Amino acid sequence: MQFSSKPREHRSLQLLLVLALLTAWAADIAHADVSTPYPGTRVVRSPHAFNVLTQRLERAVEANGMGLVAQASASRGAHARGVKIPGNAVLMVFRNDYAVRMLAASVAAGIEAPLRLYVTEDGDGTASLTYRTPSAVFAPYGSRELDAMAKELDPIFEKIVSEATGK
Repeated sequence: MQFSSKPREHRSLQLLLVLALLTAWAADIAHADVSTPYPGTRVVRSPHAFNVLTQRLERAVEANGMGLVAQASASRGAHARGVKIPGNAVLMVFRNDYAVRMLAASVAAGIEAPLRLYVTEDGDGTASLTYRTPSAVFAPYGSRELDAMAKELDPIFEKIVSEATGK
């Protein structure tokens, strides 16, 4: 009587396939919460509490000649419903003369304005500020005019962030 080794080989291949799939799945999980998936993203930790950093940011936006176009906060909305989550707020910042130049260079780039500054409460009671540099935001459009405008905006946003965070 002769036994075939094919079932054993088949099980080995199945085991290898399962291990490969589990490895791929584990890699996906490990990368599921990428903190900065886009180029040009900056994260600046501050020594300030969430509300203090948000107020400092509002003042820095105004002091640097930009406009606070809108603000959104899931944590404030949750608080209004009696739910407590870590503080977060998105401040949307731009200025009309830049908007006009942006649209003259690329109507499609209009989706990028206003530019966003994201304040998040950290576990230790401080807060961080995340933003994408204007040059990174507008780079995909391949427009010299947009690139020039973004290069003007980069130091303005750096100064806003520096003044707000104290760094």
